[in-house]
Amino acid sequence: MARGRGDGDQKKRLLTWIVVLGIIFGCVYLYSRNSGTSALEYGSKSLRKLGSSYLGGDDDGEETSNKSGEELQDDIMLKSIPVCDDNQSELIPCLDRNLIYQTRLKLDLSLMEHYERHCPVQERRLNCLIPPPPGYKVPIKWPKSRDEVWKVNIPHTHLASEKSDQNWMVVKGDKISFPGGGTHFHYGADKYIASIANMLNFSNNILNNGGRLRTVLDVGCGVASFGGYLLSSDIIAMSLAPNDVHQNQIQFALERGIPAYLGVLGTKRLPYPSRSFELAHCSRCRIDWLQRDGILLLELDRLLRPGGYFAYSSPEAYAQDEEDLRIWREMSALVERMCWKIAAKRNQTVIWVKPLTNDCYMERESGTQPPLCKSGDDPDAVWDVPMEACITPYTDQNHKARGMGLAPWPARLTAPPPRLSDFGYSNEMFEKDTKVWQHRVENYWNLLSPKIQSDTLRNLMDMKANLGSFAASLKSKDVWVMNVVPEDGPNTLKIIYDRGLMGSVHNWCESFSTYPRTYDLLHAWTIFSDIEKKDCSAGDLLFEMDRILRPTGFIIIRDKQPVVEFIRKHLSALHWEAVATAEGDSEEDEDDVVFIIQKQLWLTSEFQGNRVKQLTL
Repeated sequence: MARGRGDGDQKKRLLTWIVVLGIIFGCVYLYSRNSGTSALEYGSKSLRKLGSSYLGGDDDGEETSNKSGEELQDDIMLKSIPVCDDNQSELIPCLDRNLIYQTRLKLDLSLMEHYERHCPVQERRLNCLIPPPPGYKVPIKWPKSRDEVWKVNIPHTHLASEKSDQNWMVVKGDKISFPGGGTHFHYGADKYIASIANMLNFSNNILNNGGRLRTVLDVGCGVASFGGYLLSSDIIAMSLAPNDVHQNQIQFALERGIPAYLGVLGTKRLPYPSRSFELAHCSRCRIDWLQRDGILLLELDRLLRPGGYFAYSSPEAYAQDEEDLRIWREMSALVERMCWKIAAKRNQTVIWVKPLTNDCYMERESGTQPPLCKSGDDPDAVWDVPMEACITPYTDQNHKARGMGLAPWPARLTAPPPRLSDFGYSNEMFEKDTKVWQHRVENYWNLLSPKIQSDTLRNLMDMKANLGSFAASLKSKDVWVMNVVPEDGPNTLKIIYDRGLMGSVHNWCESFSTYPRTYDLLHAWTIFSDIEKKDCSAGDLLFEMDRILRPTGFIIIRDKQPVVEFIRKHLSALHWEAVATAEGDSEEDEDDVVFIIQKQLWLTSEFQGNRVKQLTL
């Protein structure tokens, strides 16, 4: 009996301890959860609140303005912003497959909808700083970066083994090197590029054809060696690939200093205006060009200029088996109905050329498929616009001129392009804009000079490019510029492409389609003032700029004084540092302030397990 009571007492004590420990662990969990949540939300909510107040927005702003200066500063000035988990170091908010899984979006995988943009709602947006990977180093400088990058910056080596027989990339100690190979050009992109020029009978096997071929779209670009090797020929390529099973290919391209963009030929138009490229290229890109009545090939047709080329290197081009023969016959019939002709065919590569005029379209029999697009269709409307399986005819101007009427590169950079008239701009307005930005860029570089060397900057972004004159003023620098044109303004991106530059349409209420840490300099001309007109947050924009900017990279703010003061108050929390401030330097911008910022390089260290991380400078 005594033993039985003892066993009962032990069981009671054990049960009591279990209950007590359960209560303790429950309290700890709730505390850490609440603490973590409030810390993660604080940065975003505070920045959004301040964004509305500095822009003179809503009731919160009016209420805040009635407080004393000390209370105002305590209420809206951020002292710290939490850091995201390490597993978010490569987060692309609008191309986040985890978001698709979590929100259970119903997408058609056969149409590549899961690789298209799907942005988080306001409540799920980024509200912490994206950390660099452990051991991150300042990227290798251009032009050396074309051939090698630090492995620690993009710690993904699966492509090196998967594509080992194709010379995409090779791991060498603490670096990843790029021999210049590709799926179709194992022995180097330079030889492949020369062979394409030879097929087209271009002088000296140089693909730029005396400056007449300048802008290229490389679809399914891999790690962008094709685009990287075109640069030495004064050709600039938009290297395009989705965030697919070959993850990080665009990240590698941008780390190398090669122009690139995350995108897919799916259901939406690519964010480029019509008649933008002299050449489109697909080398083993594994795209079904026949699907949906040839809609993807028709999207390339929209983007190619009159007389533009499509270079296609694929097994179908040399047709070894019955399936390849079938695809080749159907594809040949489709492009014939589209009025394309074979310019050259050799070995595994075929090059088609578009017509110079509308004559062939007008001579087709009635009912021929694909049809011409309706007269009301705007071929330059691209933001969130579905593709259409129709042929985009040329304007009367292009038809009569038998082409675009563009000067060869580099003269086209400063020559007024014919499409200026689409916006009511005169040649004099264009030339004045070019001179104004030449002066502004010169002043920018004077302010930056204590901080930069000739090779400090490579990947630049103009967040509101207008006519592209900021980028045009940098021709003497060894840089390239992603010219971004806001989706709700005049679509001047076609002027930018006509100048031999490149860029994308974008809505700055959303995240840009690029990896973190991909740009060395962001130029923000009145972007924050424009946010006032939109139902989105200046705070979200600051987080996004921090995400895409490389550590030690620079931001040039050109905006009104209240904007500069708003950003200045949050430099410490964002781990940015003021470099220089200057007043507007011409009559056109006498109210503007130029504010230059540099992002600091910081790494994360673990703090209390999964709790919010602290910054280590």
